[in-house]
Amino acid sequence: MDIRIKMESAYVTRSSAFIEYMKLHLLSLEQDLEKNPESINVIDIPGQIEATRHILSVALDIMARSERI
Repeated sequence: MDIRIKMESAYVTRSSAFIEYMKLHLLSLEQDLEKNPESINVIDIPGQIEATRHILSVALDIMARSERI
């Protein structure tokens, strides 16, 4: 196996793992907000949710683009 293919495969695996982490993090934030809507005053959970959605969207777009190459 070519070293470049091996490196690209490792990159995709790590990238996929990070994307799965972001999905779980987003789910956790959404559940926290559902369970405790008053937490809006303690920490900015809605802001964290929006930021996580944005980062996840960008990561998924990058992954989709790299698969088309």
